[in-house]
Amino acid sequence: QVQLVESGGGLVQPGGSLRLSCAASGSIFSIDVMGWYRQAPGKERELVAVTTTGGTTNYADSVKGRFTISRDNAKNTVYLEMNTLKPEDTAVYYCNAVLRPRSWDSTYLDVWGTGTLVTVSS
Repeated sequence: QVQLVESGGGLVQPGGSLRLSCAASGSIFSIDVMGWYRQAPGKERELVAVTTTGGTTNYADSVKGRFTISRDNAKNTVYLEMNTLKPEDTAVYYCNAVLRPRSWDSTYLDVWGTGTLVTVSS
């Protein structure tokens, strides 16, 4: 079993900052990709930012220059630093990991956290 546990969401004023964390635990051999997605009310889930083990990153155009994704491979943890937050950033933010649970098995798992709510409002 593999679990992703997010933390760091909350209420923040426009222009403010928040830092989200997501720690993976359980049977993990390697994690290829870790990232963040979000789903606003009435909208589909969308990619926010992802990062690979090698350090490659990809961001949604709407967050480029404001959000930074980082990763601690030793701790199986991914972070999302969010600056200059806007009301349109309000959403439930979900952590995602694509990983191999066992060294002898080439099967990959696509694992999701339960989400953390970020509300940007004055």
